[in-house]
Amino acid sequence: MHTIRLILCVLSLAVLTTSVQAAECERPARLHFSLVPQSDLQKDVASLKPLFADLQTALGIPVEVVMPTSYGAVIEDLLSGAVDLARLGPAAYVSAKKQDPGITAFATVSRKKPGQSEEDTFYHSVLIVRSNGPYQTIESLRGKSLALVDPDSTSGALIPRHVFPRVIQTPLEKYFGQLVYSGAHDQSMQNLKKGKIDAAFISSASLAVPVANSGVKTEDFRVLWRSAAIPRNPFVLRSRLCADIKKKIIGVFLDSGGNANENLMRQLNVTRFVPVSDKDYQIVRDLP
Repeated sequence: MHTIRLILCVLSLAVLTTSVQAAECERPARLHFSLVPQSDLQKDVASLKPLFADLQTALGIPVEVVMPTSYGAVIEDLLSGAVDLARLGPAAYVSAKKQDPGITAFATVSRKKPGQSEEDTFYHSVLIVRSNGPYQTIESLRGKSLALVDPDSTSGALIPRHVFPRVIQTPLEKYFGQLVYSGAHDQSMQNLKKGKIDAAFISSASLAVPVANSGVKTEDFRVLWRSAAIPRNPFVLRSRLCADIKKKIIGVFLDSGGNANENLMRQLNVTRFVPVSDKDYQIVRDLP
């Protein structure tokens, strides 16, 4: 009799634990999406509309875009639950993951450059100047003005601040005469072309595919320095989403909809979505 009571007690506890865990996860009435502001936000959001349609079909709920004001704002929204799904930069992801270990990186994009047979899932931080300007070497930029993107940008701030100083043997503030933050990669390119700044650190992806109708072209700039490879921006899920919702979202990217959606691939200018995990971004954590 005692044994039966003990078994019943254990079973009741298991059911209660499962119920509590299920109650702790969240099922939003709308899926809120956001992304770090790297280029023209309106264009970025428009290019993702086919993805939103696939997500809405898979989940049976509307997708709502939360327009960001900064990299930090997207991180805060993800941590607070105001955003469920986000596209972050590698450094922004590492920062968010440090504050909430339950955040999951699950996919990024693969691209194939023109004339290139193999796909890649990485990019670089590049230091650029105007191609028709007077600066031909890194040394010629000493005392000049430099634009970074955002404090949480990997290629536009983290790499320049932690890796590039090894090249110039001094902190950025001591080498350049002025440091400014532009807020987005394309803004840095436009400011550089207009002569408002002398040099800028941006992502090689932004340099390779400038925003359409911005008046900026790749050939407007000269690259003076290029970093080692950086893993591409991850799509991430907030921790409190219920497991079945996470599974459906990941499935849209990797199993069924996303890679079969030729319109989406064309809009994003990518080859396909590929899986990633937290370990892929260890290279960012290992920066000093």
